Amino acid sequence: PLSVLLPGCSPPPSLPLADFNYGADEYDAEGNEEPKVLPEGSETMPYIDESPTMSPQLSARGQESGDGVSPTPTDGLSTGGEREAGKGLEMRKLVLSGFLASEEIYINQLEALLLPMKPLKATATTSQPVLTLQQIETIFYKIQDIYEIHKEFYDSLCPKVQQWDSNVTMGHLFQKLASQLGVYKAFVDNYKIALETAEKCSQSNYQFQKISEELKVKGPKDSKESHTSVTMEALLYKPIDRVTRSTLVLHDLLKHTPADHPDYPLLQDALRISQNFLSSINEDIDPRRTAVTTPKGETRQLVKDGFLVELSEGSRKLRHVFLFTDVLLCAKLKKTAVGKHQQYDCKWYVPLADLVFPSPEESEHCPQVHVIPDHELEDMKMKISAIKSEVQKEKANKGQSRAIERLKKKMFENEFWLLLNSPAIPFRIHNRNGKSYLFLLSSDYERSEWREAIQKLQKKDLQAFVLSSVELQVLTGSCFKLRTVHNIPVTSNKDDDESPGLYGFLHVIVHSAKGFKQSANLYCTLEVDSFGYFVSKAKTRVFRDTTEPQWNEEFEIELEGSQSLRILCYEKCYDKTKLNKDNNEIVDKIMGKGQIQLDPQAVQTKNWHMDVIEMNGIKVEFSMKFTSRDMSLKRTPSKKQTGVFGVKISVVTKRERSKVPYIVRQCIEEVEKRGIEEVGIYRISGVATDIQALKAVFDANNKDILVMLSDMDINAIAGTLKLYFRELPEPLLTDRLYPAFMEGIALSDPAAKENCMMHLLRSLPDPNLITFLFLLEHLKRVAEKEPINKMSLHNLATVFGPTLLRPSEGESKGHLTLASDIWSHDVMAQVQVLLYYLQHPPISFTELKRNTLYFSTDV
Repeated sequence: PLSVLLPGCSPPPSLPLADFNYGADEYDAEGNEEPKVLPEGSETMPYIDESPTMSPQLSARGQESGDGVSPTPTDGLSTGGEREAGKGLEMRKLVLSGFLASEEIYINQLEALLLPMKPLKATATTSQPVLTLQQIETIFYKIQDIYEIHKEFYDSLCPKVQQWDSNVTMGHLFQKLASQLGVYKAFVDNYKIALETAEKCSQSNYQFQKISEELKVKGPKDSKESHTSVTMEALLYKPIDRVTRSTLVLHDLLKHTPADHPDYPLLQDALRISQNFLSSINEDIDPRRTAVTTPKGETRQLVKDGFLVELSEGSRKLRHVFLFTDVLLCAKLKKTAVGKHQQYDCKWYVPLADLVFPSPEESEHCPQVHVIPDHELEDMKMKISAIKSEVQKEKANKGQSRAIERLKKKMFENEFWLLLNSPAIPFRIHNRNGKSYLFLLSSDYERSEWREAIQKLQKKDLQAFVLSSVELQVLTGSCFKLRTVHNIPVTSNKDDDESPGLYGFLHVIVHSAKGFKQSANLYCTLEVDSFGYFVSKAKTRVFRDTTEPQWNEEFEIELEGSQSLRILCYEKCYDKTKLNKDNNEIVDKIMGKGQIQLDPQAVQTKNWHMDVIEMNGIKVEFSMKFTSRDMSLKRTPSKKQTGVFGVKISVVTKRERSKVPYIVRQCIEEVEKRGIEEVGIYRISGVATDIQALKAVFDANNKDILVMLSDMDINAIAGTLKLYFRELPEPLLTDRLYPAFMEGIALSDPAAKENCMMHLLRSLPDPNLITFLFLLEHLKRVAEKEPINKMSLHNLATVFGPTLLRPSEGESKGHLTLASDIWSHDVMAQVQVLLYYLQHPPISFTELKRNTLYFSTDV
């Protein structure tokens, strides 16, 4: 009778008010993963986090203060009254609404836990009991009481939040809730034995095992989903999580309650009771406590953790690295049997007292880091984008969940590969007493974050030590509970309703910076995230000997699902002795760094949005605006027929009496003269203001063009050439032939493909064909220098394919479902077309025309 207790279920709904989602991580754990349980060997007794480091999303993780505990509510909170009261009260309402939503989920979870209790009790007195009364009492100990306390609390709070007005008081409700924490004490004391009993009963009784594996939790009232399926073990952990949660909420409520509000003293009292309760529980868990202290007897705290790629025995390994107040621990996630809790395995640790960063020139030459060529990384991104759009299609067509799971698994594997193989920036750590370790990071930003965090801790008086195997085991065990980064940073971990980020072009102008103590040679770089990691996208020129650099340079950065922009400010070093042995680069010093979220709403305005980013006392002024990909695909024909940009190529060549437009010849000649060995030529974006200046000069047919070209930064010249092709009213390879190019490249028979692709070239108008062949030969010459400029044929095809083939607006209207969806598939084909011609033996115009007959009869 028990196995048919509950109806079927569907995946978890998302919570309203995600920003104040106190249930955020406990909710995420619903059907997708085991609860945040403790690793075995850590006394199964949960160590409850009592540091009210603010609520999860309301602030950056209070780790900034260095010890991870924010001030007790009495310090620094009276400012509430000074803040404009209106905003504080609005925040109060938001905090409460979010908490109410998670409280509803919590009550539903407790209800689900209680649901099998009655039928189990009923069978306990029959001849075939599933469990004995004693076992039922142990497993469900105090759940009913906890449920009633929270149900009463919810029923009293709900109407207050729904009929909100600024004078509403509810401090007494929280005070009452805190005064009933004794029930939780009893629950916590019994928790370990409840889990063990449930586990034993599952092993010995199949019926109970079936029940405890799939308890059905009701979804929130206003969600479409009716139920989610959760294990009993996960639900038994919820009350423990809840106490910490409520403490966090109290902390936030106090922050947004004016000091003269009648609720203020009541909330303060409730918070005091909750914090004392948490401390008292943690003191009982003695073994955990003593082992998690430093040799000097202070509490050892986790300051920072994250996934890094370690180069170990010549191969790349993903590690979870934990920085505690006195030690750096490098761990890997153990493979565990299904249903077992995950655990960490310590690979090595270095006490901070023994940790040194070898300066670049000292570091002994390390094994050559095998760098994956860019085009392989680009290919992988294309694959991931293609799988993403397949997942979207499956979902839109209500596809099989098995098919979606299979695609997601494939996506995870590809993203994992990318995560492992893309980082190339060396970050070395050396133990004074011997070994060195090498991590590879994808951005200088992270490297300096880790270095700064470690150096800050090293300013304290630290002692060297050796951990016994038990201490090490306990410390590694505590990592699981304490970690702040739970998932490997790949998008397949994300829920669908999370922002997919921005696709399109971000225009950024870096204006100026101030706040430097002494004059220096300064420049900035810009990074954006894509596919889970950050990539450097642009770099300003170096402003020499100044304390107030004025760059005023504009960049266009392509975004692939990006959510953040980082700006790093460097001092350029010209000292040849400071060479980094790992990659022969002179090491420049980071003066400051900062990051901002790219909020789709804020960024997607037509106008420039000015902003200032502050970094260690330095302020960098910049402006940005965003154009979505479908906007940036537009080719805008020029209104006037006098210039060269946006004018048909046939008109320009006829006017100039030339075969190849003058602008194309001049830019290519200049790049071949002094840019062919430039690293990342055509890929690194030039300064937009320089490009606009060159555009104006070419359009006006100014006689100073050649002088200007010889002075101009080579990336700007390369950018002008790309812009010319991008702004043609129709692509160089024409709208008319575009569908045929797409079909031709998809042919699998080599002879048919050759015949088709050559026939298509012959079908192009002469000016288009001659210009295309001229550009083709140039790009091949650029690729010959790949060992120096790092630009392979594939890289060049990725840059130029879409520029030469992307159809005009009228042609590409079709069905733009997802900016990223149509894009990835089409772009792959556009890149393949150009790559085909780049890899083809030389093609001459006259041969091509002469062979018209020969080719068409050859198949």
